[in-house]
Amino acid sequence: MSNSFGKLYKLTSFGESHGEAIGGVIDGIPANISLDLSFIQKELERRKPGQSKITTQRMESDKVKFLSGIFEGKTTGAPIGFVISNTDQRSKDYSHIKDLYRPSHADFTYDKKYGHRDYRGGGRSSARTTASIVVAGAIAKQILTNININAYVNAVGDIELKIPYTDLDLTKTENNPVRCPDEKTAAKMIKKIEEIKKQGDTIGGQVTCVIQNVPIGLGEPLFDKLQARLAYAMLNLPAVKAFEYGSGFAGTQMTGSQHNDIFNSDGTTQTNFSGGIQGGISNGMDIYFKVGFKPVATLMKKQKSIDNQGNITNIKGKGRHDPCVVPRAVPIVEAFAAMVILDFFLLNKIFKNNYYEKK
Repeated sequence: MSNSFGKLYKLTSFGESHGEAIGGVIDGIPANISLDLSFIQKELERRKPGQSKITTQRMESDKVKFLSGIFEGKTTGAPIGFVISNTDQRSKDYSHIKDLYRPSHADFTYDKKYGHRDYRGGGRSSARTTASIVVAGAIAKQILTNININAYVNAVGDIELKIPYTDLDLTKTENNPVRCPDEKTAAKMIKKIEEIKKQGDTIGGQVTCVIQNVPIGLGEPLFDKLQARLAYAMLNLPAVKAFEYGSGFAGTQMTGSQHNDIFNSDGTTQTNFSGGIQGGISNGMDIYFKVGFKPVATLMKKQKSIDNQGNITNIKGKGRHDPCVVPRAVPIVEAFAAMVILDFFLLNKIFKNNYYEKK
């Protein structure tokens, strides 16, 4: 089982949803970098369960404890080990699916691949494991001090915010529990999630991420394109079904003369259908992309399924689950994006001269 992400800035995570703890080891971080541990905790609080009526009511404080790699508030260059205790597990809520497979979940594939699975909350496949990504991303953000990374919910089901990010005030993203920067659209999204929850059902959505002030030159032109690494990161998140950057699928309906980003004399472009990336390399314009999340697979209503003997049966979820994952996915998307960008900084060996010395 692969549990590591990154090349130079690398996270190896561990733990299961209903085990004693989750956590990770971060390797490749430069030494002598001051860290604000309270900022890391705040990022975790954006992701943690139980934060609003439209998220799972599992109540975890998600307090992170650092075990190594930090001394007197600064990184030492050694691996940073950390742990987050699980304190509000209700494993009995999953005893009824010990021998059953939830539709569209990882239960069936895990069992067939490994011959043994932790059925409590999905075990390793649970979205709870993404807390480790948030920790690594919060550290990366503090190194990338000149770069702004902002994500927000742009769609819940068929309710879509169609205002371009350039016309939004992204500082308003945290003003509501659905994390949509437009209040009118946010209200509709919240109402939709509440209605779906009452029905015992779930719904999907989309998260938009914008990365600004990225220097020219991040990414490789062939098999390690910047957009490919971003897509690889996002598609490794639980429940993600789609990724598009720049003009995305809409660009396929345009002509070349419509789609080409015409240069200004300073190297910037008049439009940005490229999404800040050309030939797999950042061009200095804003990088923007969307991530599509499916509806949560566990429903509070009966469905047909099978058991581990292939017998047809009925199944109904128990316990505490998100009716829609996208509000809590926002900080995770930001964190993974920060990890990718920092990894490319280190790979390009331009990190120290261009950014670190300016901190």
